[in-house]
Amino acid sequence: MAKSTYQAVAFCVCFLASVFLTPIISSSSENIFPRTPGDASHSTIYVTNEKSGDLSVIDSSTLEVIATIPLGKRPRGIHASPDRRFLYITLSGSPIAGPGVDESKLPPPDKTADGIGVFDVQQNKLLRLIPSGSDPENFDITKDGRTIIVSNEDDAKASFVDITSGKVTKAVPVGEEPEGVKVSPNGKFVYVTSEDTGTIAVIDTATAKTTHTIKVGHRPRSVAFLPDGSRAYVNAENDGTVTVIDTAKNEAIQTISLGEPGKIKPMSVLISPDGATLYVSTGRGHKLFVIDTATSKVTASQEIGERPWGIALSPDGKTLYSANGPSNDVSVVNLGNLTVTKKVKVGDSPWGIAVLQH
Repeated sequence: MAKSTYQAVAFCVCFLASVFLTPIISSSSENIFPRTPGDASHSTIYVTNEKSGDLSVIDSSTLEVIATIPLGKRPRGIHASPDRRFLYITLSGSPIAGPGVDESKLPPPDKTADGIGVFDVQQNKLLRLIPSGSDPENFDITKDGRTIIVSNEDDAKASFVDITSGKVTKAVPVGEEPEGVKVSPNGKFVYVTSEDTGTIAVIDTATAKTTHTIKVGHRPRSVAFLPDGSRAYVNAENDGTVTVIDTAKNEAIQTISLGEPGKIKPMSVLISPDGATLYVSTGRGHKLFVIDTATSKVTASQEIGERPWGIALSPDGKTLYSANGPSNDVSVVNLGNLTVTKKVKVGDSPWGIAVLQH
């Protein structure tokens, strides 16, 4: 075949590839992330935006939003499945109502919107909605990956949801306005915070029965365990404190003060992978607090954003990401010197964050 013919064929192949492959690569329903086997440095940050009802996807390498995916009403809590193939996200049709709001004057809730959204990470899309009880806010997943335990905020219950069947198998009464949910490292218990009653319900995950109720501070919203499970840490938003719980005794043993109540409002608590450090976001207090878990002393604090709420760590534990609701951005915090290196604009009222390593 003549050289000119070869050139013509090559041109046609390149042209057709550019026409037919480009839409596949840019489609939001396809995998948009480079997946190099063994690439430990690359991760993706997923952010739920409560008011805009969508998910912002941020590439950790560029710190740019690479996708925005519609989810449903009021996405808040977000966690990955144990195999990292899926993200589970709470969705709620109840109208937003802060403390002191007269709920009788709010529009009626849309209960058809309530549930746990199942998001496929590889396909980059929402697959289905699992019923999970009324007004789900946050949750955790059992160690075998089979059950999601959900706090139902307006129902004062924790629902046990079988992922395979998509059905609620148990609904356990807890304190009023439950929010934070955390399964213990050994998988035997789940702690559920109740904002209104200031308590922790300790529930046996095998029997779905409450074994203890622990009194903590005012308006607890988040729980973190040491890796060995010996201690749990619970925020007390209205007290400006963090409560330390001895999990063997099922009792509060210490209170760590972060600052003046009302000005410093602890929201989320997060333990470093080695268990040596506790990180606490403080909402309207604007700050991130760093606590040495060996001494229960505050070692540092720094303003990181406008009302930082949900927080997550990079896989190497060197960077912290915070969702800042009023400013619609995510702060990227270098934990080596506790400085904000960038703020990434996301959707309306970011709430929760999950980080997945590829």
